[in-house]
Amino acid sequence: MRKIVITLNLVLVLAMVSCKENASSKINTENVEVASERDAAAKKLPVMSFEKVEHDFGNIVQNTPQETVFTFKNTGDAPLIITDAKSTCGCTVPKKPNGPISPGETGELVVNFNGSGANAVTKVITVTANTAKGTEQLRIKAFVTPKDAAAVGPLKQS
Repeated sequence: MRKIVITLNLVLVLAMVSCKENASSKINTENVEVASERDAAAKKLPVMSFEKVEHDFGNIVQNTPQETVFTFKNTGDAPLIITDAKSTCGCTVPKKPNGPISPGETGELVVNFNGSGANAVTKVITVTANTAKGTEQLRIKAFVTPKDAAAVGPLKQS
C-alpha cells in the first residue's frame, strides 16, 4: 500500500513539473491574422433590395398569360447568390438570374403567371439566397374574370 501511495505522489509531481510551459508562447501570430480576416469576411453578407415586392396585374381574363419583372439590387458587402425561386403553385413560374450578383449590381427575377383561377388571386414567390434572412418573399395578385363573363361584357341595368 505504501508503494502505491509513493508511486502516485511521484506521478503527480512529474505531471505538475512537466506542465510549466507558457501556453501563450505557442500561439502563431500568422494564424491569428488569418483567423481574424476569415471572421471579418464571414460578417459580410449580401442584401436584396427590391424596387417592389408586390405586383398587381389588375383585372385579367382567365387563362391569359401574364409576366412581370421584379428588379433588385445587391446593397450588401458580398456577392449575392440566388439558389432557388419557387411559387406556391405551378401556375406561377419564377425565373432566377444565373450566376452571382456583385455588390452594387442589379438583377431581375422574371415571373410568369398563366392567369388561372377565379376572382381575387394572390401568389407568393419565395426567393432563397445567401442573405442574412435566407429567403425573401414577393407577391403577385390579379382579379381573374372567367372567359365566359369577359365575352358577354358588363351587365346592363334597365
